[in-house]
Amino acid sequence: MKPTFSRFLLPLAATFFLLGGAQAQALKVGASAGVHADTMEAAAREARKQGLDVKVIEFTDWTTPNTALQAGDLDLNYFQHQAFLDNAIKERGYKFAVAGVGVLPNIGLFSHRIKKFEELKDGAKVAVASDPVNQGRGLSLLEKAGLIKLREGAGLRGSVNDIVANPRKLKFVEVEGPQLVRAIDDVDLAQGIPAHFVSAGKPQVASSGLLYTGVADRLFAIRFVTRQDNVNDPRVKKFVKVFQESKAVRDEISRLFGGDARLYSLPWLNQ
Repeated sequence: MKPTFSRFLLPLAATFFLLGGAQAQALKVGASAGVHADTMEAAAREARKQGLDVKVIEFTDWTTPNTALQAGDLDLNYFQHQAFLDNAIKERGYKFAVAGVGVLPNIGLFSHRIKKFEELKDGAKVAVASDPVNQGRGLSLLEKAGLIKLREGAGLRGSVNDIVANPRKLKFVEVEGPQLVRAIDDVDLAQGIPAHFVSAGKPQVASSGLLYTGVADRLFAIRFVTRQDNVNDPRVKKFVKVFQESKAVRDEISRLFGGDARLYSLPWLNQ
């Protein structure tokens, strides 16, 4: 009996070793610096309490998180909404899949120089996002404010080239999304994401927008994105579940949005 026992013991021990090694491997999550990375850190702390090790990697641009995911340097990223993701897949051919839905941030129109749109002078400088998807969202908000008119059918996909009426001869400055928070100091009006102002230590600015988008637009909720061949990874599913169900994470989200519930929503609760 002893030889038989030892013959099966070694493979069994090896199996446990391999499983333990797989479980010990940290889930690598990429997020844009600021509110998204801070939210992921909160979720990572909760995940560790449940035995899932998570490493959060911050990025300062909106290109590298996808290239890093495609290269296998990340298991998951959290920085983009569905429209941005669709555009990235179309342009780069990424084999990505959505593993879950995160926070829906509002965007707004902000200014240090005017208190209402009527005060905007002819030829004023207006900052909008340089990437095509977020630029369309900002221009749609400017159209809602009555400042411009877009080509019929442009909608949220519109660009500065789709402006067909600009009665105040506004001058548009295209700025990379993460830098819009700084642009407000150099222009008369700027598209912005309130959470970025909170992250920059300016919660009062986040809550002082002249106009906001609605908080029910699920298309612009931040997505958990992974590769198609990794979407069923149990670690990915567990992390998304921790994020969506943890009270500590929701409390951190509220803090990161300056405690202002007008500036975000949790769309997975209304599925």
